[in-house]
Amino acid sequence: MEDRVCDELKEFNKIYKEFDDLWHETALHIGLSDSAFDILYSVYCLGDGCLQRDICALSFGRKQTINSAIQKLVKEGLLQMKRGKGREMHIYLTEEGKDFVKQKVEPLVEVENSVWKEMSPEERQELIRLTKEYVDNYRIKIKKLTADHA
Repeated sequence: MEDRVCDELKEFNKIYKEFDDLWHETALHIGLSDSAFDILYSVYCLGDGCLQRDICALSFGRKQTINSAIQKLVKEGLLQMKRGKGREMHIYLTEEGKDFVKQKVEPLVEVENSVWKEMSPEERQELIRLTKEYVDNYRIKIKKLTADHA
């Protein structure tokens, strides 16, 4: 029984790693770091004027990593930042950024959407449900483990 569980977990981890590698290869293919790709993908999905915290939430990136990558994209002329309320900085695509996203990021989003739509609504919901259940249970057990060893 334990061997079967171990084999299943290996397969799950292999699939997760393979998906992560595909994401990385996609970023490299269009000439971006993973962080830069995550940011442009997020701005495309969230729309112009989004906030850094929105990008962090969508991409699950660390604030410092996202901030550094945003600053680099600003220097490269793909993004610009405009002050909002208080300390908020809104992130916008420049004209060059809009062209880049239209040519390089949008087709990738369309591929992602088409793959997702190939599954039935029930399959999509089941995938979401099971993955969420796995992550939630993992989070609980890791918190307990780290608390026990603190």
